[in-house]
Amino acid sequence: MSTAAAPPSLSLHRPAVTAAASARVATAAAPPSNNAAHLASLDKLFRNRGSAAVESAVPVVAATQQRRQQPLLRLPSFLTRTGAARSGEDSLAAAAAPALSPRRLERLLQPVAPDGPSPRGNIAAAWRRLHGEDGWRGLLDPLHPDLRREIVRYGEFVDAAYGAFLSRPDAEPGRRARVPLQDAAYRITAPLFATSSVGLPTWLAAAAPCAAQRTSLVGYVAVCDSPAEIQRMGRRDIVIALRGTCTVLEWAENVRAGLVPATHHDSTGASPDTSNAKVECGFWNLYTTAGDRSPSLSEMVVSEVRRLLEKYKGEEVSITVTGHSLGAALAVLIADELAGGVAARARAPVAVFSFGGPRVGNRAFAARVEARGARVLRVVNAHDVVPRFPPGLPLPGYADVGRELRLDSRASPYLRPDADAACCHDLEAYIHLVDGFVGSHCPFRDNAKRSILRLVKNQGGNVKQLYMSKAKDMRIQLDGGGGGAADMAGSMLGRVDMPGAASTVVECVH
Repeated sequence: MSTAAAPPSLSLHRPAVTAAASARVATAAAPPSNNAAHLASLDKLFRNRGSAAVESAVPVVAATQQRRQQPLLRLPSFLTRTGAARSGEDSLAAAAAPALSPRRLERLLQPVAPDGPSPRGNIAAAWRRLHGEDGWRGLLDPLHPDLRREIVRYGEFVDAAYGAFLSRPDAEPGRRARVPLQDAAYRITAPLFATSSVGLPTWLAAAAPCAAQRTSLVGYVAVCDSPAEIQRMGRRDIVIALRGTCTVLEWAENVRAGLVPATHHDSTGASPDTSNAKVECGFWNLYTTAGDRSPSLSEMVVSEVRRLLEKYKGEEVSITVTGHSLGAALAVLIADELAGGVAARARAPVAVFSFGGPRVGNRAFAARVEARGARVLRVVNAHDVVPRFPPGLPLPGYADVGRELRLDSRASPYLRPDADAACCHDLEAYIHLVDGFVGSHCPFRDNAKRSILRLVKNQGGNVKQLYMSKAKDMRIQLDGGGGGAADMAGSMLGRVDMPGAASTVVECVH
């Protein structure tokens, strides 16, 4: 149900490109003279910036990060580009890079843009449309500016879920969880844990205790508590944010692609196809399995949402579920259950904003989600392999749910056109692409406010050489620099918090 046309070509990176210039890029000739002039200006501007001491520390920090990455998993390492492959492509990528003024590039490489983030307008009259009341009709291509800001904002909620897990990978139910929430208008009300239905053999669990942990912090519930923000948004918003795969046992569940019945106990009325609704076995197990000392993720979410809806009874309340990768799949399961249960009884609309999510269930399940009134917007990178799995065939196989906002990593003027699979699936890359997306036939917007510093730090090998070189000239610390627990944890998966960015670390106990 894609609303976008074919992926835009590289020629869309700049608003206007002459035929002669297109021919020069296509033949990989030398950069045009204006690029050379800009590079010369950049060299002059950044020649004496910072201290060389930072560069000498980078190899040591990089080695430390490599050791810390061992217990945690995202995409397999063989999907990332090797250093040898990168070096052979540097000259071509630099030639294809757009000409930017030194001042513009300096602004993009700052932790926070000097003119601040994109301003949030009053959406009180339009929030239901922005949250899919009519299926986002007319809002996706071209992308409505208010919807763009909403999607970016919910992507940052997911980023905080990653930060919470990485700050305490061994967190357990009943213990404090630290959530680096950037939006001060929201308050964390409960951490969320997911439990794997499988375990490691005893001998292997003894050798690798961190890999044997079955119950892990997977996200949190937050509620908007700011009167000014409630007035701006037109309602009180409850957010459920979920991270992607980070543990060995979560990967084990991911590959259990058999379909199982999706039957909830807390539902109001069943559509005719309820008995045929099936979902991926591994996702369902992570959602419904209880831990030794904790209820299942399903029970946690329903209990907390029921409590909040009762607390704010009489107010206009929305429920927004957002997640990346595995978290995107769990978000759809949560939306399905809430829309068929507690949210339906409270008449609270349920919307899902997912990033790089795999398929969750069959056509009957997709139809049930829609029939219950849950609105799902899937943000998908055309070059991300995860949303293509599990495959839709053979019939009756998996089916996509809701509407799709299709992006193209090749449209970014900062990423290499041959960015590897890890980059195409990375959450920060997704947020970057949303922030720059205008429409399927439009170039990447040149007035995007989001800094590319985190993109440079997270996906350095996939960023065009021009920007990597100038980041080094500016003596930018590619290790995250801050030294705090959140920064150190963020480095473990290449997710580094921006120094100087406003964020709130909240401790909560379920």
